[in-house]
Amino acid sequence: MKKIIHIISTLTLIGVVIGAILSFVNNWATPLIELNKKKETEKAVYLVNPLGKKNEKVKANGEIFKVFDEADNLLGYSFVCEGNGFQGKIRIMVGVDKNLEKIISYEVLEQSETPGLGTKILDDPFKKQFNNLFAIPRIEWIKGKAPSKPNEVQTITGATISSVALVNIINSGLENMRKLKEKNLL
Repeated sequence: MKKIIHIISTLTLIGVVIGAILSFVNNWATPLIELNKKKETEKAVYLVNPLGKKNEKVKANGEIFKVFDEADNLLGYSFVCEGNGFQGKIRIMVGVDKNLEKIISYEVLEQSETPGLGTKILDDPFKKQFNNLFAIPRIEWIKGKAPSKPNEVQTITGATISSVALVNIINSGLENMRKLKEKNLL
């Protein structure tokens, strides 16, 4: 009986010590992770709107930035949107013109897609399809043939779910941006 109590006491002590260490590491790392996430988001504002020189965060819900040139002329918007991909959440920054009609570019901020397949949403052949892509009325995806309309992109062979998810995330984000613009919140 003493041996069982000794084993339980030892395991309890080890559990408490390990729990305390994990709590300490989590409390130490969380602010650093959030700071790095914020820096990546701020950097992405100009990656998706490369002509921008200044930005101003919009007070509406979400991470939305007005992007200006050096003469304070509004060039467009950079905004964060997210949704589910094949493996998990995809979080992206999208750059659009000031009329919300044309995608300038996008940058993936977070993803957990299948390496070598779903991660092709990060690669230029797929990403370049979105450069100066018309988003009116919506971005459409097609499979197995070249795009024939100014608002179409071709899905990635073997990663259709990831590429369609990205298109849906951007369309959803644009829809939210258009609603904010209608309410004069941008």
